[in-house]
Amino acid sequence: MKTFMANADLVERKWHLIDANDLVLGRLATKLAMILRGKDKAIYRPDADLGDYVVVINAEKIRVTGNKLKDKMYYRHSGRPGGLKETALEKLLATHPTRAIEFAVKGMLPKNSMGRAMIKKLKIYAGNEHPHTAQQPQPVEL
Repeated sequence: MKTFMANADLVERKWHLIDANDLVLGRLATKLAMILRGKDKAIYRPDADLGDYVVVINAEKIRVTGNKLKDKMYYRHSGRPGGLKETALEKLLATHPTRAIEFAVKGMLPKNSMGRAMIKKLKIYAGNEHPHTAQQPQPVEL
């Protein structure tokens, strides 16, 4: 007998459609990261990219619990002295609603070249429309 070891060439990637309307940001991000990594499949391996594509619509309608809209901060640094910038979640959702989901999911993926390949399979759109109808994404209930 030979043990079957799945790799990225052998896996058939599916497309999933998730409506983020009235979903909690963190709980949505964990489900997205699980699908992108392929942990929902029986052939999961931590050293192979076996995940599926995910299309998220209505990203502007996500919600958070507690006081996170005002208290949760996103930081970036220009590399110059005094170059630390901070943005509250409330302002981030008002200007770039897709980035909140992207940052949350990216933090749950591996920090290497495989994680960078996984995040490219995540397509996030603020509204109800998306250009991936040709791929026939299957709706997923969360």
